[in-house]
Amino acid sequence: QVQLVESGGGLVQPGGSLRLSCTASGDIYSIHAMGWYRQAEGNERDLVARITRDGTSTYADSVKGRSSVSGDNAKNSVDLQMDSLKPDDTAMYFCYALITESYAGKIGPLRNYWGRGTQVTVSS
Repeated sequence: QVQLVESGGGLVQPGGSLRLSCTASGDIYSIHAMGWYRQAEGNERDLVARITRDGTSTYADSVKGRSSVSGDNAKNSVDLQMDSLKPDDTAMYFCYALITESYAGKIGPLRNYWGRGTQVTVSS
């Protein structure tokens, strides 16, 4: 079993900044990618940013130029720095990880894992 623990959400004024962090732990053999998705009320869950183990990053068009995702392979963690925040950024943000699990010290299945979510609210 693998779990993702998120932190860093909160209330921010428009134009402000926020840094979200997520750490994976548990029966992990290797992590192939980690990132963040968000889901606003009444909307579907959409990709914000992700980063692969080799450092390749992907961003949603809505956050390009305002966000930066970084990972630490040794710590099994990912951070999302968000600047120039807008009210439309308000959503529940979910950490995501694509993980090959460890089973009895050997390679296990490949699975997607999700954090419980951390709320980001951008409002004056």
